[in-house]
Amino acid sequence: MRQLSTRGSSSRRVAGAAGSLDRWLVSRSARVRPTPGDRLLKGLSTVADKNRLWVVLGAALFVAGDRSTRRGAVRGLLALGIASGVANGIAKPLFPRRRPPDESVPFVRRLVVPPVSSSFPSGHSASAAAFATGLALESPAAGALVAPVAVAVGYSRVHIGVHWPSDVVAGALFGGAVALVTRQWWAVRDDEPAALGPAERIQPIHAGAGLLLIGNPQSGAGDGDDTLALLRDRSPEAEVLELDGADDFEARVDEWLRHDHIVALGVVGGDGTVSTVAECAVRHRLPLAVFAGGTLNHFARDAGVDESDRTRAALEAGEAVRVDVAEVRVDDADKRVFVNTASLGGYPDFVRIRERWERRIGKWPAAGIAMVRVLFRAQPVHVTIGDTRTALWMLFIGNGRYEPADQIPMSRPELRGGTLDVRYLRADLPFSRLRLIAATVTGMLEHSPTYVHHRVVRLDVRVAEAPVSLATDGEVDYRGKNFRFTSRPSELILIKSADCEPDRAPANR
Repeated sequence: MRQLSTRGSSSRRVAGAAGSLDRWLVSRSARVRPTPGDRLLKGLSTVADKNRLWVVLGAALFVAGDRSTRRGAVRGLLALGIASGVANGIAKPLFPRRRPPDESVPFVRRLVVPPVSSSFPSGHSASAAAFATGLALESPAAGALVAPVAVAVGYSRVHIGVHWPSDVVAGALFGGAVALVTRQWWAVRDDEPAALGPAERIQPIHAGAGLLLIGNPQSGAGDGDDTLALLRDRSPEAEVLELDGADDFEARVDEWLRHDHIVALGVVGGDGTVSTVAECAVRHRLPLAVFAGGTLNHFARDAGVDESDRTRAALEAGEAVRVDVAEVRVDDADKRVFVNTASLGGYPDFVRIRERWERRIGKWPAAGIAMVRVLFRAQPVHVTIGDTRTALWMLFIGNGRYEPADQIPMSRPELRGGTLDVRYLRADLPFSRLRLIAATVTGMLEHSPTYVHHRVVRLDVRVAEAPVSLATDGEVDYRGKNFRFTSRPSELILIKSADCEPDRAPANR
């Protein structure tokens, strides 16, 4: 009993000291002379009511910002929603506290209708810190610009006399912690290009002479057409072949390559177009220049060739690097080269749903929506993977090493080394759908028996029942029952300046 009494006395002393400090800080704030800043802080606090300030700011950053800023806006708003909900809906009822008395600040600062809920913690501060921290995780520059506004919102609650300083500090710490915790189930994307293979010299190509430029005018809702037109002007001696879905593409390319003057291929389009032309480049052992022009350009971004001017400069200089590709053989007949990913089961549907939402809300939120929808609609596929018989919801095979290992893959730090990144979701365990969703949301996917991840050089997959669809680089190409996936290290000669290659060390496993 004496020990409990001692602990209670210590808690009361700490609370008393905190209360004394709060009252002293509020009195110091109240003695600040009136300035035009009083009206500004009062207005800022009012604008931040019901998170209106952050919702409007997040929407503006999403519309006008670059990729990292858009991701930061989505992460910030998501963290804000969680922090605000918990602070206002759970913490305030659990920790009731009187707000500062009206007379604690000058009349000119007071709100006409002061809040009557618990003072602890400050919901405004929790929301401000959550949004600013979430934004900064993806875009430090944007976060640095927003941070002073978040600090001002937090201080404004003390300045107008509706919160004690400790309420603001506690709310800010909680909001920042919520934003940091989002990394457990939504990894921060690394926008650095992947590490590629060895550098290689090729024949310099001036003004497009010797280049067969293959374009998809339909890529990127018209962007591909604009990029192709610009390249025509800047590479007047290049031969140009426009893709048409009704044409026999491989036969047309083979026809052009009978001419000895073609020494390199170029491609304008998104991932599906790049993958198709990369297969021709590998087959004919020709270097490939990639000009991003699609709705989604994962390979161009990962390989660091998403800027057309730099690719043109590498063409002129005769600079290239070797990168890995992967190959899948279907039923011992058809072969297909892919540069990003291949998938079976519900994964093709997952990709379609994710890509439909990705440009609007970011990759991870779109992936989360897609996973939930697919898991509730998918039917198990019974397969043998290597020597293991199992049932799965979806199978992912990535060309190169993808990260993070324990979450939905967000980035690809390496396109060298002959690695296939294999992940699948098991359907042969009790309540596997719910367990997968729970593990994804809580950031425990790596520890869930329903999630399997390993890296290999070759993988055989045999389907036990009816043939299933295979998707490669977002395109549903074939149906089959027997699939052999193989890494082909350094098979693609990618035209790129070698001096801008990052030197990444393999992640510790």
